[in-house]
Amino acid sequence: MKTLIREKRTEKNMTQEELSQLLKVSRQTIISLEKGKYKPSLVLAHKLAQIFECSIEDLFIFEGDENV
Repeated sequence: MKTLIREKRTEKNMTQEELSQLLKVSRQTIISLEKGKYKPSLVLAHKLAQIFECSIEDLFIFEGDENV
């Protein structure tokens, strides 16, 4: 899964630490999300979409068998 979290975060001039505090997760979680190594829960994905004022689909790009 590819994400656009880093791009959206930098557009808002937000640090990983600031985003992690808003979401009440660790900075390591943000790093993993940005690298596509962690698939968020629906609740976390929804919170991210709210923060960045976009849809979940605008943040996460599913590839290959992940669409099944």
